[in-house]
This record gives sequence, structure tokens and C-alpha cells, in this order.
Amino acid sequence: MKPAPSVVTPRQLFLRHQAQTSDFPLLLEIERAEGVYMYAPDGRRYLDLISGIGVSNVGHRHPRVLAAIQAQLDKYLHLMVYGELVQAVPAQLAQALHHTLPAHLDSVYFTNSGTEAIEGALKLAKRHTGRTELISCLNAYHGSTHGALSITGSEGFKNSFRPLLPDVRHIRHNELTDLDFITERTAAVVIETVQGEAGVRVPSPDYLPALSARCTEVGALLILDEIQCGYGRTGTMWAFEQFGIEPDILVCAKGMGGGMPIGAFISSTEIMSGFKTNPILGHCTTFGGHPVSCAAALATLQIMQDEQLPAGVAAKAARFRAQLRHPAIRAVRGCGLLMAVEFDSFAVLKPIIDRALEHEGILTDWFLFCDNSLRLAPPLTIAENEIDEACAALLRAIAFVTGE
Repeated sequence: MKPAPSVVTPRQLFLRHQAQTSDFPLLLEIERAEGVYMYAPDGRRYLDLISGIGVSNVGHRHPRVLAAIQAQLDKYLHLMVYGELVQAVPAQLAQALHHTLPAHLDSVYFTNSGTEAIEGALKLAKRHTGRTELISCLNAYHGSTHGALSITGSEGFKNSFRPLLPDVRHIRHNELTDLDFITERTAAVVIETVQGEAGVRVPSPDYLPALSARCTEVGALLILDEIQCGYGRTGTMWAFEQFGIEPDILVCAKGMGGGMPIGAFISSTEIMSGFKTNPILGHCTTFGGHPVSCAAALATLQIMQDEQLPAGVAAKAARFRAQLRHPAIRAVRGCGLLMAVEFDSFAVLKPIIDRALEHEGILTDWFLFCDNSLRLAPPLTIAENEIDEACAALLRAIAFVTGE
């Protein structure tokens, strides 16, 4: 007989049996969360300034999201693979999303995550155009699955996993001269409307319109990745609304689920119909459009609209900017509540992040491709007093680390 296992803590189980993604996980144990706060088993409170990396746009455990989940739990869970059975909530969510978008974006394909939505969008572009070349930007991040990784613009993240997709080209973000690389060979250009992991890089007013015009000129599709910058985070429901363009395919995830896993790629019925024939089931997923996730996402969208959360983003971002002033801060970049606070180096930033977490109860982060900048992406529900609390704590951490 096997001896009875000794009692182990969740932390020990995490380290012993759960696959790790780095040698230095945060190891912050959380027992519950609500609003903008997360709570440790000992009751210590942490103010979440990164929303689970852009996920908790309506805060943690919004009561209306919980109610929608419970209502769907009382009906059914998974019934069938994607696209075969008529289920009310996914259909209602697709219609509600369409109503927030330009008229031609009327067909929604639900996935389980952002990287899966990128995969579907890449396949759709190839299927529709009959072309193979994919173009994306240097320092772009689009996900970790093979296709999404192929168009991610950082060699350091890709070298260990080659060979990846062939016929991928990278151009410089916000460089008009590089648009000449988009040709009649190009199936699609995939771009974050506002670059996230590059450290929140907002394109100049003329760049995205010129990019869109070039795609139209050569017959390439424009795929906008709004996985991180969409769903109200920049101050409009969709970031592209601020740049005078419309995508052929829109990709979203993260903030759309209210904390539940869901993503989508959205296009026209004409383009999306390519998945129905040659071959049949040109794209399929078992759990995409899961009714519980769709119920949470529908409630999240309704909360965004009813509470007018995007409309309040600009004032909240301005409140952060007004207070985050210190000699060590080199710049504050941002678009709405997607912000980057720049320091001289990672060597300066990392102790600030650690101090803020350990002594101030403030959870922040840096960016994959910009490790000298602090990430600010709080829930859109954050209140003025919570912004003030966060800024005061960050300034104390900066002062302690820098001695200024």
C-alpha cells in the first residue's frame, strides 16, 4: 500500500506539479478577488493594476457576470462542438458584438483564447485570398501557439521553436516607408491597433490609414489584433475607432469574458463563408463558444455599455498621469488605461515593482519587449480614490528604490 500523502500547501503543489513558465514565478497566493482587489489567505489586500494582463476590464467577480454564469449553469454546459447546435447565449453575444462594429463585421467565430483567435484569423486570410505571405510588426506579440508565434516580432521568443510558419515578413511599426513591403503576394497584415508588449506604442495619426489603404490597393486583408487594446481599454469600445480605419478581420479576447476564457475573430459573412467548403469544417473547435463563457461575455458587454465604462477611461488615465511625476520617471506613454511608465532600465524598474508588491500591496508588471517600462492596465471600474491610493503607493516605492 502507498503511504498516505502528507499534507502539503497549495504553494508546494504549485511548484511540484504545475508546469512553470519561468524560474521566478510571483508565488503570490490568492484566495479571493473582488473589484480591483485580490486577497491572500491571511487577508492581505493587493490592488490589481494589470487586470490579469488586460482581462478584468469590469473588475474581478462583477456581480452581473456572476449572475449570468449562474443562470447558464442552471441550464446546460457544453453540448456539442462549435457551430452545430443553436444555443441562445452565443447567438445573442454574436449579435451584440456586431452592433458595436461596422456593418460589414457581421460574422463572429468564437474561440477559447486570443492566440486561438489569431490562428483562425490567419487561416481565414489565407483561405480568402489564396495567398501565403503574412506580414506583422517587429516587437508585436500575438500569442504563443505556432502560427501566432510565427508572426510575433521577437526572435528571442521564437528561436527555440523553429521551424515555424514560412512566408512571414516583419516590418517596423509606425514606419510609412515599410508599407511598400506589402504586395500582391500578401494574404494579410496583422497588427495591434496599439502595440502592447512593445511598451504601449500608439501609432501616429497617418500610419494606420496609410496601412489600410495599402492593403486595399494590393488586395491584402487587414487583421487588427485588439486582444489587449480592445473592449474599452483605450477609451472607445474598439481602439480602431480612434484611427479612422476599419479592419477586414478583428481579433479580440482577454477583456471580453469578464474573467472567463473566450476569444473571437470577426469578419464579414462573405469572408467567413470560406470555412464552410473546400474543405468542410475549414476551422473547428470543441469548446469555442462555450455557453458559460459566452454568458459571462454577454454580461460583460452589457456592463460596459450600461455603466459607460469606456467613456470614463480618459479622465481616469489623466488622473494617473497627473500624479505619476518623479525624477526617475522618464515618460508615461499610453492610450486610455493601457499605459507604460518608463524608467532608465530594468535594473531600476524591477526593484520598484518588487517594493510595490511586497510593501505597498500593489500588483504591477513590465512588458515582454520593453522591460524598462511599468505596465498600468487596471480594471476600467477603478475609482478615483483607488487611483490615488495606487499612485501614492507607487511613488513611495519609487522614492524608496531611487532614494529621491
